[in-house]
Amino acid sequence: MSDADREQPFISHLIELRTRLLRIVSGVLLVFVALSPFSNPIYSMLAGPLTRHMPAQSSMIAIDVLSPFLTPLKFTLVLAVFITIPWILYQIWAFVAPGLYQKEKRLVLPVLVSSTLLFYCGMAFAYFVIMPIFFAFITSTAPEGVAVMTDINRYLDFVMTIFFAFGVAFEVPVATVILVLTGFITPEAMAAKRPYIIVGAFVVGMLLTPPDVISQTLLAVPMWLLFEVGIFVSRLLLRRRDEARAAAPGDER
Repeated sequence: MSDADREQPFISHLIELRTRLLRIVSGVLLVFVALSPFSNPIYSMLAGPLTRHMPAQSSMIAIDVLSPFLTPLKFTLVLAVFITIPWILYQIWAFVAPGLYQKEKRLVLPVLVSSTLLFYCGMAFAYFVIMPIFFAFITSTAPEGVAVMTDINRYLDFVMTIFFAFGVAFEVPVATVILVLTGFITPEAMAAKRPYIIVGAFVVGMLLTPPDVISQTLLAVPMWLLFEVGIFVSRLLLRRRDEARAAAPGDER
């Protein structure tokens, strides 16, 4: 095979990669452009868990000159990325799928779908459950004479950290199932390491969340519960796989 023949597949892969990347960027930009006229109401919805618990005389503030304009747009861009995650993953899947075996395809596709749904569930759990509890507590503990007025840009950074932390934390069942199905560890061995997992969940909560005990605990406890869910699902999948293998010889006859 000549050098030109070797370079041809490589160049075609680069062209395919460029096409997929352009489609990803185009999808994100399309959603961003569609949402940008509503960036201020969207940011108001994001700030709802805080503003609903702020004292009547308090409000959010903008320290930087351009923050009232740029901060809502920045969140709208992040939201566009979150919304287009299925499209992004589909483009990645379409690029790598031709090089996978059929068995690998059957494993990767459910993992992509379930991990995406769990990431969305983590963010929804953070917004509808964790953030109202957290901000209700924080605003109620302000010392007398201290006005609770949070900068909109710092609030966005804080909330993005919370979203990312809970989105990643909700991937625990997927990681658990993958480890079990690949034979790296058994559900019984994972259950035996439960005390270490609980300690590790609090360590991860300390690293991924802002430096306060409340948010760390609110992340660590769901991670532990999701670990238990992962063990349960792993045992169920192993049982079904064993039953399918046991029934296979009878089917062949």
